[in-house]
Amino acid sequence: MLKQNIKLMMNTDLKVSVDLSNSKLSFDDFRQIIKKDYEFAVQSRIVSLLGRKEVLTGKAKFGIFGDGKELAQIALAKVFEPGDWRSGYYRDQTFAFVSGISTLYNFFSQLYANPDIEADISSGGRQMVAHFSTSLLDEEGNWKDQTALKNSFSDISTTGGQMARTMGLGLASKLYRNNKDLSYLGYFSKNGNEVAFCNIGNAATSEGVFWEVINAAGVHQIPAVISIWDDGYGISVPNEVQTTKGDISEVLKGFQRDENGNGFEIFKVKGWDYAGLCETYEKVAKIAREEHIPCIVHVTELTQPQGHSSSGSHERYKTKERLQWEVDYDCNTKMRQWMLDAGIATEDELTEIEDKAKDFVRIEQRRAWSDYRKMLQSELEEAVSLLSEINEEVVELPLKTLISSSESSLKEVYSTVRQVLRELRFKDSPQKQALLIWYKEKQKLNEDRYNSSLYVESDNSPLHVDVVEAAYGENAAIVDGREVLNACFEANFKKDERILAFGEDVGKIGDVNQGFAGLQDKFGDMRVFDTGIRESTIIGKGIGLAVRGLRPIAEIQYLDYLIYALPVLSDDLATLGYRTKGQQKAPVIIRTRGHRLEGIWHSGSPMTVLLGALRGIHICVPRNMTQAAGMYNTLLKSDDPALVIECLNGYRLKEKMPDNVGDFTVPLGIAEIMREGTDVTVVSYGSTLRLVQEAALELDKIGISIEIIDIQCLQPFDRTHLCANSLQKTNRLLVVDEDVPGGASAFILQQILEEQKGYYHLDSQPLTLSAKAHRPPYGSDGDYFTKPAVDDIIESVYQIMNDVNPQQFPDLF
Repeated sequence: MLKQNIKLMMNTDLKVSVDLSNSKLSFDDFRQIIKKDYEFAVQSRIVSLLGRKEVLTGKAKFGIFGDGKELAQIALAKVFEPGDWRSGYYRDQTFAFVSGISTLYNFFSQLYANPDIEADISSGGRQMVAHFSTSLLDEEGNWKDQTALKNSFSDISTTGGQMARTMGLGLASKLYRNNKDLSYLGYFSKNGNEVAFCNIGNAATSEGVFWEVINAAGVHQIPAVISIWDDGYGISVPNEVQTTKGDISEVLKGFQRDENGNGFEIFKVKGWDYAGLCETYEKVAKIAREEHIPCIVHVTELTQPQGHSSSGSHERYKTKERLQWEVDYDCNTKMRQWMLDAGIATEDELTEIEDKAKDFVRIEQRRAWSDYRKMLQSELEEAVSLLSEINEEVVELPLKTLISSSESSLKEVYSTVRQVLRELRFKDSPQKQALLIWYKEKQKLNEDRYNSSLYVESDNSPLHVDVVEAAYGENAAIVDGREVLNACFEANFKKDERILAFGEDVGKIGDVNQGFAGLQDKFGDMRVFDTGIRESTIIGKGIGLAVRGLRPIAEIQYLDYLIYALPVLSDDLATLGYRTKGQQKAPVIIRTRGHRLEGIWHSGSPMTVLLGALRGIHICVPRNMTQAAGMYNTLLKSDDPALVIECLNGYRLKEKMPDNVGDFTVPLGIAEIMREGTDVTVVSYGSTLRLVQEAALELDKIGISIEIIDIQCLQPFDRTHLCANSLQKTNRLLVVDEDVPGGASAFILQQILEEQKGYYHLDSQPLTLSAKAHRPPYGSDGDYFTKPAVDDIIESVYQIMNDVNPQQFPDLF
């Protein structure tokens, strides 16, 4: 009977024989397993249907669901073990429920944007529904034992964005298995047996990052299983428009491993074929886990019963024939019919499962809604009580409006309170003071709810690292700046086996400017290694390795190459702490170099782009290699991600070698006065700082004294307000940088004048000196006429003094 039923199950493209005749599993046990799986499938489908209704009735803002993909995800969840990693996307709800990384209650709590982290365990109300995440940190911000958890990296909505970090998650297992020096990190890995499971939609395979990662994963042979959920469309665009041959696994055939070399094991299975799916995932998980061979599972003939999301209807773009096919080949319907045909369950049993599933889903939905409303109602009642105590006419209408609102939001509560406080600006009473005190206390709560955890807030923050000054002996060697960096990296590699570095040309030649020269020979190619030209994957590799307990330094060869990795940096790394409300961290250091190289393609200083896109990542702009080394030492002792931009023209400038090159630290966000002065404060950073110092010599001869401040970091910016303090003395300000006009210089002005209240110390108009709006032409002349030169700095300072005292400083031109 067991063989007969298994045979009925088998309807798959796989050529793998399965013989369960010797299995200890009884047929009744077998039936119960399948019935339980059907129950999961039904529950998840009802969640999708009910979730859409909650959006359409206005109780939630937006919904995107995983209906039509239930069976494949149930099969996948069966092989997902403690220690494994999920890197998925917003269609994975069934997997989340079955694997236990989320519950129906958590799902609906996220749908309603409940800010309680105990309700929406993935994001505390910060992410839209179906964006899953597991907590990796304890209350002190330290790592939990990942090998005891089923781990899910926090989802992002970026199409294909889950691919990049998958490379690092899988590579970590490779390193833990092959580098025995890491065996003491048993709470991150058990001999590299962990598999990275990445799920992606068929349309997202058109993204460049998909192909970057597929190529890199094949090269490195990481233990990853990449599932492609293929429902034939990317919103309204069919596969024939998305993909060559209309079939992604056909296109991927060249990646199949064979006698000519390594590659992937590639499988294709129908999304309604429960048996084929179970068999396929059991096989690929074994291959990936035991042999460290990456696998691709192309799951075809999936459906999308409600269309792409709650924002539209698929009836607009699918034919009647296609819609009918989706009804006929709905995976839940096909499983139900198969269970009846195979004698696994009766009609009455299935109806009972379905009825119980509906009841359970409804109970969990109502519980989530009730808990969300209790939180809102509590603050509503407090506000109403305080407002009711104020006997003023201007309060009556706002109060009545708030009370009459059927389902008030926090926005309505606090907007009403703020409106009343504005109306009472000329009044004073104990009742108003009580309302004001309550409002200020609640602002602290709302700050935690909605604005916390952009950066690490625990003792592991780089802002808490002790400052250790660089020490120099009497006969300190004078060396190239690159040698200081090289010595710093070597010292850190010696004392911490977790540190590794990679990037284009980093391995064999030690990077194009020799910062890692000789380190691959000393520490091996598992710790210092080359990558292909794939910036998104380099950053993703760093993210995945960092979240699995290693300390990666991911090198992007030049500053303007960061643009190619910007989606991964901005959407994934920069938001990780915020979108998980501090439950995940990825302390990856991105090392690059830039500024002042002549020519359109390697001289960009896109600081505006970075400042706008990378909030959540520290941005360090050291003036020389000693300062850079101190920043690396600080960052390696802490847990925030950071970008360090070295000065490209500084590697061969001479610097003294510190005796404690691997131990001294440079604090982040602490500006430094490089030269004291009395007339004008000049704020700059990086390579341009040397030009300012040169200009100061001629300005002295003219009779103008400038105070030069090196801000050292753009994020965080001048935490001690050194710039504003300098303005109290000089009352005049010039900001010099080589970004475009209105770029980083505008940010610096905003910080000094607004945040530090430097505006109140000004006696004249503040000026900025930046590069031209276009990129610099090739050659020294092009650089001179495009980026700030010494002459430009002298004349900008002179212009400030000309405005102050035109008799002493007459017009130059």
